[in-house]
Amino acid sequence: MFTRRLPVALACSLWLTACAHLPSDIDEQTQSADAPKHQLWPDFIEQPGQLVAEAPPAAIAEGSPYPDDLWARIRHGFEMEHVDNDRVARELAYYSRHGLYMDRVAERATPYLYHIVSELEKRGLPTELALLPVVESAFQPFAYSHGRAAGIWQFIPGTGRHYGLRQSWWYDGRRDVIASTEAALTYLERLNSMFDGDWELALAAYNAGEGTVMRAIRRNAQQGKPTDYWNLPLPAETRQYVPRLLAIRALVDDPHAHGLELTSIPDEPYLGVVDVGSQIDLALAADLAELELDELYRLNPGYNRWATDPEGPHRLALPLDRIDSFQARLADVPDGQRVRWQRHQVQPGETLGQIARRYRTTVAMLQETNDLNGHVIRAGSHLLVPTSSQPADQYALSADQRLQRQQNRQRNGERVQHTVRSGDTFWGLSRRYGVEVRQLAQWNGMAPGDTLRPGQNLVIWTQQASGGGGGTARNAPPRGEPIIQRVTYTVRSGDSLYTIARRFNVSVRDLRSWNNLREDRYLQPGQQLTLHVDVRAQSGNI
Repeated sequence: MFTRRLPVALACSLWLTACAHLPSDIDEQTQSADAPKHQLWPDFIEQPGQLVAEAPPAAIAEGSPYPDDLWARIRHGFEMEHVDNDRVARELAYYSRHGLYMDRVAERATPYLYHIVSELEKRGLPTELALLPVVESAFQPFAYSHGRAAGIWQFIPGTGRHYGLRQSWWYDGRRDVIASTEAALTYLERLNSMFDGDWELALAAYNAGEGTVMRAIRRNAQQGKPTDYWNLPLPAETRQYVPRLLAIRALVDDPHAHGLELTSIPDEPYLGVVDVGSQIDLALAADLAELELDELYRLNPGYNRWATDPEGPHRLALPLDRIDSFQARLADVPDGQRVRWQRHQVQPGETLGQIARRYRTTVAMLQETNDLNGHVIRAGSHLLVPTSSQPADQYALSADQRLQRQQNRQRNGERVQHTVRSGDTFWGLSRRYGVEVRQLAQWNGMAPGDTLRPGQNLVIWTQQASGGGGGTARNAPPRGEPIIQRVTYTVRSGDSLYTIARRFNVSVRDLRSWNNLREDRYLQPGQQLTLHVDVRAQSGNI
């Protein structure tokens, strides 16, 4: 049974894989399509220090109507039809064999799931949608896929901004669990309406985009073919996406029938949200809430740096049992002491923009804190600039530190820092240094489609650790417990079991076993194979 604490397993959930095809022990991320605009928590009150959570429903105060746990409440709200076909059966068989995976997902979901279920019920939506983050991100709040999708609902940057999920150097609303949940549910409602109440089509559109699904429907209609989800010519990932959710639904509906026992999640609120009214150092906020700083980041994964965004939001999600004491302590901290200040002497020729970039803050913050009406500053004058109260490595789950830790996991070869020049691309640099494009992007916390900026510094690992004759960069061989990921591979012309096995560092024997392949059968281009690979032994193949 869970106690009301942040689960320890969350600390192990920060591997940012660049793969997006099938669920796995490492908890892969799929590329989401779009995400919409919505405000944080419906009854938000713009008062510093004000609790932003609604009171729990009366049923909770009197005792939960779902005495088992939150899973029972989710089952009660199921609305989608049970589907029994080969595509669902394959996904169900996989999840049934990996009970530990579902345990880890449940632990990560614990702080957030009550809120998600409550929001679904307010909108009258099927509670199956509460399971969608399992498919998207395995409830990893820092999930980032090679498709540039982030957060538990996996929003890509452009659509996130289009629908109001603010993204800045300080803050990424795609990872803000509460903001992104509101966005996702609004978008899912719109998709459901667009596809006349058909949730299977709506979910397919959430994954692939509504345009992709609409075109597939038109194509089938023109050919006189059925236009339901199961008959549409959709991308391979989207053909697996809905069966995967339905398989998870079946497990939650009757875990014992599939040999599982789901880790219990209490049917009670875990989080409340407080608006502190101004920028605050997250180390100070953790102190005031009597939380470990890492725990505060995991509850507020939208914050990229050492403090909240100077331009907001300044809202913090905290365990309900810490909010009263946090508010009392916060009241004793003047606004001017919520971040540490450094005096900067303006040099000849310096601009506010240059100073803001140097200290990783904004012009607006410098103007506000120094009572400046415009952009004019005099050489020799002094400005107050906000800085972190702790060394950078103390903010271990900030974006910079997560990236540094990811780079440190690379144990092979020589570390090179490349300064981007005009005309540089990931593809060109990958050819120049002999590395994979996806690996190069991952080393730098980016996606292959991201734009490089002249002057930007990239980390590149250029040689194998063996020291023998160059070759492409590889990750170190697995050390300790392997991290297994299930991958779907589409056979290409010229492929053989041997070349595929060598590419993914698995055995031909295992490859045959995983796919029930007889020795007298040849591979066919377009055929899909299932592999279970150790992601630490790969170099961007998956």
